Amino acid sequence: MNISKDNHPVATDGCGSRECSCHNQTSMGLAKINGIFLQKEDESLDFESLRERAFTELLRQEAVKLGLLSRVEDLQAPNLTPEQQDVINGMLESEVFSPEPTLEEAKRYYDTHHSQYKVGQAIWVRHILFAVTPGVNVQALAHRAEIILLELSNKTVTLERFAQLAKELSNCPSGAQGGDLGWLTPQDCAHEFAKALFFQNEFSQNRGLRPRLLHSRYGFHIVDVLEINPGHLPDFTQLLSQITFSLQWQSRATALGQYMRRLVGRAQVKGLVLESDASPLLQ
Repeated sequence: MNISKDNHPVATDGCGSRECSCHNQTSMGLAKINGIFLQKEDESLDFESLRERAFTELLRQEAVKLGLLSRVEDLQAPNLTPEQQDVINGMLESEVFSPEPTLEEAKRYYDTHHSQYKVGQAIWVRHILFAVTPGVNVQALAHRAEIILLELSNKTVTLERFAQLAKELSNCPSGAQGGDLGWLTPQDCAHEFAKALFFQNEFSQNRGLRPRLLHSRYGFHIVDVLEINPGHLPDFTQLLSQITFSLQWQSRATALGQYMRRLVGRAQVKGLVLESDASPLLQ
């Protein structure tokens, strides 16, 4: 990597060779990493695919610099063979350091993530769904749901009123049963539904009508929790290996992300903006 007169980095090793001058080749509109094109002129890629290809090419070029792979003569990013991918994986193993979690770190994680490790949790719940569908006025729909929630929050409302409104208004098939979804575990629910009902302390311990609408990918829910089985928390020693693996994965992902950011910072990137997050390839 050389520095130009205006202090901008100039790549002189786009294909992995310091003698190569392929960085002088230009093609406006096509994405390039150190002068190597990531796509063909007639090829259209969505952002995620292009970003993954960019990270793959950055890793290939780094392997070339380290003498682990041979440079290419073409100015087009090659598809990696399984053998080349193995070489890059080996490079990452040797180049990227991620510390092993300590016993104290594992215990601290256990103490702050009790809800994540509980077993046997279940709730008996009913709901009224106001579904968000194409063309619907979301603001008006939310306002309508808020009005119904306000009505049901009134202490004078009978228990039967919830079931009646569910049959009349809910866009979920459970409306025919008064909104009754039966007993649910976290695994039975959409992620945002499970998070609100099981993993937020303000919601997870109490029965009754939830004071706010629950938002999910399906729309707005009025939720009434009828019964709760809180489950139990296994002892720390029973979960130690599981927690250690989780912390190892997080540490590895962080280290890989930092490694990729360093490669991006040293590269000449044209035609796309690379975010600092690790790519799906690395995850």
